[in-house]
Amino acid sequence: MISNQKNQQQILAKLGITSLNEMQEAAQLAIHSAKEVILLSPTGTGKTLAFLLPVIAELDLSIEEVQLLIVVPSRELAIQIENVARNMGTGYKIHAAYGGQSFNTDRQAIKHRPAILIGTPGRLADHLRRETFSTDHIKTLVLDEFDKSLEVGFEGEMTEIMSFLPALEKKVLTSATQGVDIPRFVGLNSPVEVEYLHQGGSKLEIKAIISPEKDKLDTLVKALCHIGDQPGIIFCNFKDTISRISDYLNDHGIAHGTFYGGMEQRERELSLLKFRNGTHQLLLATDLAARGIDVPEIKFIIHYHLPIHSEEFTHRNGRTARMQSEGTAYVLHWRNERLPDFMPVMDEEYLHDREIPEGSQWTTLELSGGRKDKISKGDIAGFFFKEGNAQREQLGTIEVKNTQSFVAVHKSAAQSFIKKLDNKRLKKAKLRIRLA
Repeated sequence: MISNQKNQQQILAKLGITSLNEMQEAAQLAIHSAKEVILLSPTGTGKTLAFLLPVIAELDLSIEEVQLLIVVPSRELAIQIENVARNMGTGYKIHAAYGGQSFNTDRQAIKHRPAILIGTPGRLADHLRRETFSTDHIKTLVLDEFDKSLEVGFEGEMTEIMSFLPALEKKVLTSATQGVDIPRFVGLNSPVEVEYLHQGGSKLEIKAIISPEKDKLDTLVKALCHIGDQPGIIFCNFKDTISRISDYLNDHGIAHGTFYGGMEQRERELSLLKFRNGTHQLLLATDLAARGIDVPEIKFIIHYHLPIHSEEFTHRNGRTARMQSEGTAYVLHWRNERLPDFMPVMDEEYLHDREIPEGSQWTTLELSGGRKDKISKGDIAGFFFKEGNAQREQLGTIEVKNTQSFVAVHKSAAQSFIKKLDNKRLKKAKLRIRLA
């Protein structure tokens, strides 16, 4: 069992974290000592690690069956938790099951029993109906962002999942929202609540950017020039608007990624990956990106459209000024636009005329090998240094997936790396390399 302090320190060191924050400490104590825990904390405060550390510490290495089930509302959140759990380096097998990848891929992965199974309600319920794996050893259930799962209509599947878990001993529910009703089917009796929604030293500023025209595209470009080269998300309510803004930004030479529900799953994952590794500084997104996605420190967000509900306004703002850092949420609105009642009083940000931002110096290469080929981040870095004659400053973030890997490289070196490394062997895999 991964329960002693030394092992926890090793995990934190591997993640590049020196110590847990107050919420994470409180969550760990509660989860170790209670059978039912409700963890309430804002987006971006480290909830994933807060519940993963204690629940993984209680797993039994001698049991080669699924022991921990984590239910999430979206594919992106499943992938994020899988990445964090893998990066912890605990030695336990992990699998994320979600729609958008083939059921047979899931079935094959689950044959080699993961101790930790993460998934969306629909896909997990499907596996349980088909008896893909035994539930006799699942003692811990985590419902992450459980309110979002209910909001998007998964109550039936979640109720069904609960009915398949006869050995359950511990339940952990998390949310970033205050005052959510706990559904009766979860069967909580006397939960311990760890509430940190109103804690912390977030230094969020909310400012208004006023557009003289009803069509705000020109003001958006001026705002991005004014803000400069910083990572940020532009939130829209409709995917059609994202398409229109994307075309306009392309016409003005402003690089960006997009993220919304209608995209193919692979494109969504790739867009987030390029945002994480710095290939794109800007992300155009719907509220799908307001919570439950794995993205880096963001300096600002822009509300191109305001959401209908105050909760989504809060979740969007929670993408910046995270974990005691500073950030700004800009509300871009037409001068005569009526703002919702939940909007705070805002100072106006006056835009200065500036040049189009230069954009990122990074691009992303896709390699055709991954975990299935026993390839690690270290293997890839060594491959680029030895075979590609890479300089340290030319290599950025490396992400290894199941059948592919992605490497951020300096734009000036990308074609050289492709020429030197395409069709070369790494371990037993002959790698194809291309721009992602």
